[in-house]
Amino acid sequence: MALDVPDIGRVSALSVRPDRAFAGLALAHGAGAGMRHPFMEALAERLAERGIATLRYQFPYMELRVYRPDPPAVLVETVRAAVAMAARDHDDLPMFAGGKSLGGRMTSTAQAEAPLPGVRGIAFFGFPLHPSGRPATARAEHLERVSVPMLFLQGTRDALADIERMRPVCERLGARARLHVIEHADHSFHVPRRSGLDDDQVLERLADATGEWMRDVLAETKERGR
Repeated sequence: MALDVPDIGRVSALSVRPDRAFAGLALAHGAGAGMRHPFMEALAERLAERGIATLRYQFPYMELRVYRPDPPAVLVETVRAAVAMAARDHDDLPMFAGGKSLGGRMTSTAQAEAPLPGVRGIAFFGFPLHPSGRPATARAEHLERVSVPMLFLQGTRDALADIERMRPVCERLGARARLHVIEHADHSFHVPRRSGLDDDQVLERLADATGEWMRDVLAETKERGR
């Protein structure tokens, strides 16, 4: 299927909807690999097993196989178009958005600039807090302007997000943020054998945590509506 991004062009997209879905997720890829990367494929499968429909999509640079990310404005517009498409395709489901690394950060950037219509929360599968070897928190400053709930799924060996810097970032966001830590996982959510886990088990944990968080967000929204 195709996703039309206004004033930019057309990119590929892929929708997965399980039976008895309870939520939808517009899911963006990371900087170095597209929507068909094995991690993205496996994550979508695990999420589907938990009742979460996904719309994966390409950013324009990845569609063209340039492998150098587009300017932020282009990435943000692609996120907006994807969220709108996911909402149309799954108009009976509450909608969430997010992505792997760059994809998650561009989703929150879009939300910080102007709310993404209908999005109940944002899930980050490895928020890229800083460049490798240069710990900092400037990339998280825009999160203060994100008003919806956020889920941060982070590995303790992530070279792009020192967990001891990630914790206070989430603490400052207060009740809007939930941090789920995967011990021994790196930025790609790979784990060493000595961890006692394998990559499949990590994927299961990512999907479990995402599903639990989504259900909690929806339950809290329902409670406030009473």
